[in-house]
Amino acid sequence: MLTLNNLSPAKGSRRNKKRVARGPGSGRGKTATRGHKGARSRSGYSRNPGFEGGQMPLHRRLPKRGFTNLFKKEYAIVSLSDLESFESGATVDRTALLEAGFIRETDRFVKVLANGEINTAITLDVDKVSKGARTKIEAAGGSVKE
Repeated sequence: MLTLNNLSPAKGSRRNKKRVARGPGSGRGKTATRGHKGARSRSGYSRNPGFEGGQMPLHRRLPKRGFTNLFKKEYAIVSLSDLESFESGATVDRTALLEAGFIRETDRFVKVLANGEINTAITLDVDKVSKGARTKIEAAGGSVKE
């Protein structure tokens, strides 16, 4: 019967810990499995991340491509169909779009595109408006300020 006092691991499932640097009789004495000389034989050795044993590391083998334009302007896109939710005669600017949830706080520039239709006359005051959106807004009786 198996009880707590006679538990033991299965035969061959457990091995003794490798005891290095315990003399020549152990078979792992002298250099303690570190080999002769070289960085890895020394105490305090630690290699830098990305080191590949002297081979040219991957981050240096890959080519550099392109560049990042620091002055690039990224626009938050708003569709005309979104502007339909505003009341007639309302002035739609950045703060109004932010309160309505069409743009985020981090969006610096806003552009309105002519996706969908608009029937309410609004005054639009944003950074950019496409030609199609401008004609649709003016056809609905609204105006555009940039």
